[in-house]
Amino acid sequence: MKKILAIVLTLVMLLSCAAFAEEVKPVILVVSFGTSYNDNRDLSIGAVEEAIQAAYPDWEVRRAFTAQTVIDILDERDAIDTDNVTEAMDKLVADGVKKVVIQPTHVMNGAEYDDVMAEIAPYADQFEGFAVGAPLLTSVEDYEAVTEALLAENEYAGSEDTAIVYMGHGTHHFANATYSQAQLVMQAAGYENAFVGTVEGFPALENVMANVTAYGATKVVLYPFMVVAGDHASNDMAGDEEDSWKTAFANAGFEVECVLEGLGQNAGVQAIYVEHVQAAMEENGL
Repeated sequence: MKKILAIVLTLVMLLSCAAFAEEVKPVILVVSFGTSYNDNRDLSIGAVEEAIQAAYPDWEVRRAFTAQTVIDILDERDAIDTDNVTEAMDKLVADGVKKVVIQPTHVMNGAEYDDVMAEIAPYADQFEGFAVGAPLLTSVEDYEAVTEALLAENEYAGSEDTAIVYMGHGTHHFANATYSQAQLVMQAAGYENAFVGTVEGFPALENVMANVTAYGATKVVLYPFMVVAGDHASNDMAGDEEDSWKTAFANAGFEVECVLEGLGQNAGVQAIYVEHVQAAMEENGL
């Protein structure tokens, strides 16, 4: 009798384990730099995650941030627990996830993206299916799609007296050329009053101001060329300090308007990330 009971219990456990294994959903891990600005995080990173979840309802969408400083601030200030990339990958393994797509929300294939690739590489052989999506601006088609997403319905597109200026972060990485290419593609598409600059790279503020002046604009509308309208957008771009872009353009005699909307808030941009997830799945047979 005891042997029969033991066999039954073993079968029940095996069936339970099998059922559990079947219930483990494949995961799309959305990796972002992160931000401590709660409202805009939901509107940008959260919106990208929601768009991906809506496109792939049979997959679980999880989040990881690359900025440990942001993770620590959220933990200490708001008791929000966010995984870094290594923690997120360890959880995927521990949870028995079989198929994984990592989708970065980084704008370019820069230093942050390189770091993510290095962190996830050791985990690749621990899943039956493993794929990595491309950052926002990777192919020429991406640049064209972002251009249309940002400018096709912008009320100032093509204006003779108003310049549309996008402020990016900038980087020491050679991917900094992304910003110049973005401007070239925008202008090649007919948006000659669109300009792209950076806080910490090239084109710098003085380069952008020179181009806007040469264009003949009297008004400047500033937008962040970042997924999130966080600290840099609020302070470096739209702040009242002497070294902000808003102040610099105002002091140069321009009428200035600031729009605090991250790229992640744009539905067209969200769609590009969804397409990158799909491309990664197709390329890796998922």
